[in-house]
Amino acid sequence: MTASSWTPDRPWRGIMVATALPLRADLSVDYDAYAEHVRRLVESGCDGVVPNGSLGEYQTLTPQERARVVRTAVEAAGDGARVMPGVAAYGSAEARHWAEQAAEAGCGSVLLLPPNAYRADERAVRAHYAEVAGAGIPVVAYNNPIDTKVDLTPALLARLHADGSVVAVKEFTGDVRRAYEIAELAPELDLLIGADDVLLELAAAGAVGWIAGYPNAFPATCAALYRAAVAGDLQTALPLYRSLHPLLRWDSKTEFVQAIKLSMDITGQHGGPTRPPRLALTGETEAAVRAATEKAVADGHH
Repeated sequence: MTASSWTPDRPWRGIMVATALPLRADLSVDYDAYAEHVRRLVESGCDGVVPNGSLGEYQTLTPQERARVVRTAVEAAGDGARVMPGVAAYGSAEARHWAEQAAEAGCGSVLLLPPNAYRADERAVRAHYAEVAGAGIPVVAYNNPIDTKVDLTPALLARLHADGSVVAVKEFTGDVRRAYEIAELAPELDLLIGADDVLLELAAAGAVGWIAGYPNAFPATCAALYRAAVAGDLQTALPLYRSLHPLLRWDSKTEFVQAIKLSMDITGQHGGPTRPPRLALTGETEAAVRAATEKAVADGHH
């Protein structure tokens, strides 16, 4: 078993798909379709799922919906350790509540953004992560300063790890140079690929997992790409990466939820609509996603 493989004692490693949440035409959650989606991802070679992330539109869910999504994922995955719910919330007490709910449901880890209701300083960030870690379930930090305005720098991540508050980081900045600094400052902190369009670069830099977006639409090909990338098999990985990159870069764009759901619909899965304020893609944006998805299908990706 390699360090970049999923194991029950390191359940945040491997390919953990940040799942899109299928909605019906009336924008209610289709839990049956979600369960089927989770099962399909695992059967296609993905290691687990991350419900209630940004891609899962957690900000628009009621507390009842959010809790049921986690329970549905655990049952469908067949092993709660393969489920890493997002537990982000404006308040630390609420984030801890969701971490406790995940632990009770049998999940293996949780994914946590820093405080994002305001530009939190280091003291507040460390207190926030310590509070949620008190729930007793492994916490993966999510660094997305583009959206949160709070940057989990390599130095701050090293302090969070030394505090015992985090076991890994989903690195979304796209700055692959950070991988090497994180490894120097916190060699035991697991680096997880956080943006699809830097997968190969971060895999080469030592990432041991991928919290992924586009496997929602192309799970089998993305699983093959990840495993080749972390194995250093560039002969296999590079052609796949080049072929998929026109799609993978949508994971880093504002419209990533709509783009991935549209690709799911095109590939015969149930993506469905998004809840407001996210609106359906139109015009050139929709055409670009559609063309890239149809080309990927024509190229044999699945």
